[in-house]
Amino acid sequence: MQDASPLRVVAIGGGHGLAALLEGLRSHARASHAAPPAVDLTAIVTVTDDGGSSGRLRREFDVPPPGDIRNCLVALSEDAALLASLFQYRFQAGRGLKGHSFGNLFLTALTQIVGNFPDAVKVSAEVLKIAGRIYPATAASVAIEATLANGATVVGESRIGRSRQRIRRIRLIPRRAPALPATLAAIREADVITLGPGSLFTSIAPNLLVDGIAAAIRESSAVKAYFVNLMWQPGETMEFRASDHIRAVHQHAGGKFLDYAVVNSRPILPAMRKRYARQEALPVENDVDAIFAMGLKVMAANLAQHTDKVRHDPAATAAVAIKLAQEGRRRRNAR
Repeated sequence: MQDASPLRVVAIGGGHGLAALLEGLRSHARASHAAPPAVDLTAIVTVTDDGGSSGRLRREFDVPPPGDIRNCLVALSEDAALLASLFQYRFQAGRGLKGHSFGNLFLTALTQIVGNFPDAVKVSAEVLKIAGRIYPATAASVAIEATLANGATVVGESRIGRSRQRIRRIRLIPRRAPALPATLAAIREADVITLGPGSLFTSIAPNLLVDGIAAAIRESSAVKAYFVNLMWQPGETMEFRASDHIRAVHQHAGGKFLDYAVVNSRPILPAMRKRYARQEALPVENDVDAIFAMGLKVMAANLAQHTDKVRHDPAATAAVAIKLAQEGRRRRNAR
């Protein structure tokens, strides 16, 4: 008998890249009066940010940084336009308020009320009627530490992002941080597990260092796919080819587990290339022969969206995730 239940998608990452994928998946993960949702969606979000509003709240209230979670809540909310205006609203004045976003304050206040950050995220998701579930990668208070190519050590996501040296490896501080049981259960039951798009060393890799997550991904029968970034990220991935991204993912996960690399086939417009070149950023080279040699398959699609920045197109990126989830469902049913 054919399995007609919703496809189970687990999306891992942080920052604007994860939010773009979730925005694209939102309509597929929301039930209508006529039909159930096509996708059962779980987002697993990094919690290592230490800059801006999130960093201030983290230091003052000893809570995990809420910024990436906030972006995911907005991306999956029933009324994204209204909530984007409200949750992304940033106070321009006010002693102690200036620079904070409303959504970050909302999550921090709710953490104080319910007693812990994961429950605050869960309650927020229920109040906002989001399409899916959002879990922080860990409930522990964690930071990241990077070893650079010159041997120097840099602590803190914001400082790592500003580094001009190539990053050799990152680690969590403290080294041991447990994953939420619900996170590991979602990974075990997934049809597809996606990583990215997003900052390689500050949005993707930190999730893989949380105790249990990399092992659960490796043991899952799901299709595992990495969405390769469109452009170099100054301070993190200068001169990185697609295969370099994949190699770093496997290094931080303790071994190979990816099935697919998802790459962009849409040319970056000359005007955008010039703009990014001024920041020493070029399009990521899709060295597909090297990726094949690593034992991965490659899926190429027109994923680039040209607005004021080069970003992944939410609808096109979600379409790839759903196609891979369908393959994962066939794989699970064939076992």
